[in-house]
Amino acid sequence: MKEMEQYLICHCSPTLASIKTANLFSCSFERQEDFAECIAYWNKQMHPKGIAVTVLQQKPNWALVYVHRIAQLQKDLQKPGVSCFLEQYGYVDLCVEKALEHLQKRIAASDGFPHEIGIFLDYPLADVIGFIENQGCNCKCSGCWKVYQNEEDALETFARYKKCTRIYMELWMQGRSINKLTVSA
Repeated sequence: MKEMEQYLICHCSPTLASIKTANLFSCSFERQEDFAECIAYWNKQMHPKGIAVTVLQQKPNWALVYVHRIAQLQKDLQKPGVSCFLEQYGYVDLCVEKALEHLQKRIAASDGFPHEIGIFLDYPLADVIGFIENQGCNCKCSGCWKVYQNEEDALETFARYKKCTRIYMELWMQGRSINKLTVSA
């Protein structure tokens, strides 16, 4: 359980602080049963605050974990241009649950990450499209994602995320619980 707390603080602080829709991390585990219990525990803790913890992919001793603000993800999926963009990749129903089910299928069918995952991680649509069109090259800068538009805004966002993670790590190391650090929806 303590290990999962560290993953949440290290990789998901901006989502816990409600300044980012979602974060993603991979983790290893020894026993499937313990991991399933841990995911159930964190969902029970986070759901009242509007956050869900979803396993997007799982192997025998490894998982890809997606932590997201449910209402904010729904808003992100309704942003201008997003539905047309996601339709190209087979997304028919953009309610959060159905969209995530389709994303899980796309991840399972691919060797890496399907590039539209950026939409689910709160990356700007223009940068997701830019990444695809440029095959990951020719970006203006990179941080949490590769930036093809609005470099100044992206750099400010990267700095905010980094500061949030640093502060949350310090508070957690001082004994503040994740539950207390997590902002309610």
